Amino acid sequence: MLPPAKSTLAGETDALFTFINVSSFIFILSITTAMLYFAWRFRRKSDDEVTPVISHNNLLEITWSVIPLILVIIVFSWGYTTYMKKISPPSDAYEIRVVGKSWLWEFHYANGNVSINELHVPADRPVKLVMSSEDVIHSFYVPDFRVKKDVLPNRYSSVWFEATEEGESTIYCTEYCGTAHSDMLATVFVHSQDDFADWLETSGDSGEDLPPEERGEVLVEQNACLTCHSTDGSSLTGPTFQGSWGSEVSLENGETVEFDENYVRESILEPNAKVHEGYQPVMPAYAGTLDDREIDAIIEYIKTLD
Repeated sequence: MLPPAKSTLAGETDALFTFINVSSFIFILSITTAMLYFAWRFRRKSDDEVTPVISHNNLLEITWSVIPLILVIIVFSWGYTTYMKKISPPSDAYEIRVVGKSWLWEFHYANGNVSINELHVPADRPVKLVMSSEDVIHSFYVPDFRVKKDVLPNRYSSVWFEATEEGESTIYCTEYCGTAHSDMLATVFVHSQDDFADWLETSGDSGEDLPPEERGEVLVEQNACLTCHSTDGSSLTGPTFQGSWGSEVSLENGETVEFDENYVRESILEPNAKVHEGYQPVMPAYAGTLDDREIDAIIEYIKTLD
């Protein structure tokens, strides 16, 4: 019924979930059985039979009031205790900044590394995520860890977890955020603590030894550009990359510009400055995410898409 439990607090969440379901099943079975029995037991057997007048039963009324009250108190206390644990990260938690954009997740690490749609964390160590959105409301949800939190523009929210086993888990956005909402997926990679330290040291310069056009292709995939821009001529949320280089682009304001280095660079850093005619201004800005060399590599890749 539930996905694998891969965090320290997942077991407590599952236990409360199971308690509520089992209790509900017992009550619905008991009440339904009682209703059927009483309907049969006290049915009118003849037209001459007079139904007795029953006023009330103090013991019965107290019973059906006290038992639900006890159950509500148990569920509230249990849920409140688990909730307080989930919003109170340990003081030694490793902190990662999370930025939600339409339609990708961006993760910033303490040493300056940035990963797109890939969250890398150590096993058996608390991790605190400090999250915000650059556009609309998103919601960060990892079913395996039983953590979910809305990610809001112009303010911070946070959530923490401690992964208990190495492996991969899926991150979902569970707040509708636009046409490509269902594609706003990411992956949590849980490493051993030594492997995580190695990843932090080696991830920052990955791909720098590749030819510019090949590195550009990697960056386009890593930054989820293909969620909105195709490379085969098909139209998605944004215009296709195929055959665009050197063409004339009609803008929403009636002007036309050439699809060249300056246009691509401005579209990456300030995507709403010049909006392509027929498309909505929903592209997130990549200022602070992509540096000049990475933008140059993406430009070289787009040039190859005739």
